[in-house]
Amino acid sequence: MLELTKQELHNLGMNIVGKDLEEQIYELLAINSDLKKNPQFIVNNKDKELCFVVVKTVLYPDNPSNFDIIWMETFKQHAKDKNAKLYYAGVGLANSDDMEKPLTKNSGYIVKYDGIKLI
Repeated sequence: MLELTKQELHNLGMNIVGKDLEEQIYELLAINSDLKKNPQFIVNNKDKELCFVVVKTVLYPDNPSNFDIIWMETFKQHAKDKNAKLYYAGVGLANSDDMEKPLTKNSGYIVKYDGIKLI
């Protein structure tokens, strides 16, 4: 069975976060699904404030809530320059049959996602 690539894992995480943003009635202005580009979502919240959402998808046993603070400072400054709020969305994924096995195109998966967090 073929393991999911890093880009495919990222896209799966993006889909989870995108659905959450839509359910929370964020207005999607731009989406960037490229693994190496940030932020992934540019949205307006219900108060029409500009918001940037950085998505990071990790595999079990990594904790999706953890991120590199120095790495995030770059995006924090960019958001400040654009008068935008910055959010982080960590998505954790695991193979539903065996959490120690990689995700494949045919495997089910478990999601750990606690929503977007204001940075």
